[in-house]
Amino acid sequence: MRAAVTICLIPEAAAGPFVFHGDLVESCRSAKALGYDAVEIFLPNADASTTLQVKTIVADYGLAVSAFGSGGGWLLHKLTLTSADAAIRTQAKDYIRRTMHAAAELNAPVIIGSLQGRHDGTVTKEQALAWLAEALQELSEDAASLNQPIFFEPLNRYETNLLTTLADTAAFLDQHGLTQVKILADLFHMNIEEVSLPAAIRAAGGHIGHVHFADSNRLAMGLGHTAIEPIVQALRHVNYTGYLCAEVFPKPDAMRAATQTMTAIRHFTGAST
Repeated sequence: MRAAVTICLIPEAAAGPFVFHGDLVESCRSAKALGYDAVEIFLPNADASTTLQVKTIVADYGLAVSAFGSGGGWLLHKLTLTSADAAIRTQAKDYIRRTMHAAAELNAPVIIGSLQGRHDGTVTKEQALAWLAEALQELSEDAASLNQPIFFEPLNRYETNLLTTLADTAAFLDQHGLTQVKILADLFHMNIEEVSLPAAIRAAGGHIGHVHFADSNRLAMGLGHTAIEPIVQALRHVNYTGYLCAEVFPKPDAMRAATQTMTAIRHFTGAST
C-alpha cells in the first residue's frame, strides 16, 4: 500500500478536510520531504493550462497523482448527478468528464463524492438512484476510453441519503454492471455508517479502489479512536495495493497532520516509503 496526501486548490474549501491548501509547489515539496508517493488534488476547474501546471509541478517532485476530486462541481456550481433539473444533471456529467480528461493526463482516476447528490421532496430515492446509475454508465464509457477507473465515494448520512455503506454501494455497482467504477472507502464516513470497518472492507473486497485514511474525528490517523491494525489486516486480506490517502483536517497544522499520517502508515503497514 502506498501513501498519498490531499492538496486543495479551491479557496472556497479552505475550511475543508484537506491537509494542504492553496500552494501546489510548497505542498508537493512538503509531501515529497515526508515520504509520500502521491498527492490527491482538488481543483476549481480542469482547464488545459491548470492541468499542464499540475503535471509539471508533480513531475518536478517525482510524485504521482492518486486521484482528482470533482467536489468543486458541487461546492462552486451546486451540480449533482441526481438533481431534479435535467440541465443540472447534464452539467454535472460534463464537469466530471472534463475532470476525467484532465486527470488522465496525469494517469489518475476521478472521485465522485458530493456530486452524487441526494433525494428529497421533489425526487424519490428510486428515481435518484436510476439517474445516478444512468450517469455512471455514461461516464464509465469515457473512463474506459481513458483506461482509468472512476472512484465512487459512499458518504455518511449527513451528506447523502443514497448510498452510505460499502455493501449498498457494491450491490448497486453489481446490479448495474458498473465494472469501471470502484469504491472509495473513506474511513471517516465508514466510522459513522458501518457496524464493523474491517468486516465491511472484507465483504466489499475487489470493489475497493481507493482508501481515504482518516480517523474517527477526521483528524490524522492515530488522533481518534479508530482501530487501525484490523483495518490494515482487512485491506491485506482483500489484496488491496492502492493508496492510503490522508483526507483529514490540517490540525494542529498541515505539517503535523501529514507527519502523523505518514507515521501511522509506516507503523501499521511496514511501509518504508
